[in-house]
Amino acid sequence: MVRTVGVEEELLLVDAQSGEPRALSAAVLALAVDRAADDSAFESELHLQQLEFATQPRSDMGELAEEILRWRAAAAESAAQAGADVVALATSPLPVSPSIGEDERYRWLAERFGLTAQEQLTCGCHVHVSVDSDEEGVGVLDRVRPWLPVLLALSANSPFWQGQDTAYESYRSRVWGRWPSAGPVETFGSARRYHEQVRALVDTGVLRDEGMVYFDARLSHRYPTVEVRVADVCLDPADAVLLASLVRGLVETAARSRLAEEPPDPVGVGLLRMAAWQAGRSGMEGDLLHPVTMRPEPASDVVGALLAHVHDAMEDSGDGAAAEEAVRRVLERGTGARTQRAVFARTGSLRAVVAECVSGTRG
Repeated sequence: MVRTVGVEEELLLVDAQSGEPRALSAAVLALAVDRAADDSAFESELHLQQLEFATQPRSDMGELAEEILRWRAAAAESAAQAGADVVALATSPLPVSPSIGEDERYRWLAERFGLTAQEQLTCGCHVHVSVDSDEEGVGVLDRVRPWLPVLLALSANSPFWQGQDTAYESYRSRVWGRWPSAGPVETFGSARRYHEQVRALVDTGVLRDEGMVYFDARLSHRYPTVEVRVADVCLDPADAVLLASLVRGLVETAARSRLAEEPPDPVGVGLLRMAAWQAGRSGMEGDLLHPVTMRPEPASDVVGALLAHVHDAMEDSGDGAAAEEAVRRVLERGTGARTQRAVFARTGSLRAVVAECVSGTRG
């Protein structure tokens, strides 16, 4: 049985003329829900300048691709009715003063975490892959840890922050890392140990609830899935599909390794943090830390190692050839970060960056 995959994408709402983020999520959400009736996939997010959608669980990547395109288009149509655009950028290139939503949970976050919450106008892509049990899921989490920074590098789409070039390919990952529960974690060994650790984190009182356990990969607290949360939202919808197929390949490969009683790599959290920093800094434009050796190698070689690692699982799911072609395209044209910088180099205008990326969001 092929595992199902679901994708959650966060999108920026921007002014149709200036490209500046606009606090219109309530209006756009109401329009989107009205257009989609009871089947709406849209939700509000922490900030009023963003909107989230979630796909249905899909076994077929072609169907997943169609749904991502459909919801991006629906979001754009609803935003247009409110005088805005939607754009798949992980941070706003233009300066912004983010507005936090009035939901009681969001107000609690704002009061508790201050500037950390205020500045979290970032857009990620979360991939859910089905697992048979929490025990299998934790076995997967323990084994995918070293490979997650490669997914961040492939999705890098946030070079600008408050009107400046950050020198990072994914500055979103650096901003997101300010949450106290974010980032890589140790191996757990069992579902019991995982749930004990999650309860211990919540019991500190620092976190509001289990939903604030922002590990790079975690057991979903709502679905029977492993949820990989490390990626930027991808500018090109084809890259979101590639990301989903690679995550499914990683989950299946890890599950098989667990069944074969192969131990997870014991690499420490410190090295994983170095790998994540390197991925956010250079994306696909320089070296990454190889997940096996934790030594720098060209990004193309490290992505090749990822493809080799998940080869058997992806061949069995029918994703192998498409993923290899999608990786080839990313290596050739670059990620969303390269696209943004190329537009800015050509035009000298961050507004032009946003405008071109609005068009690219629909694929």
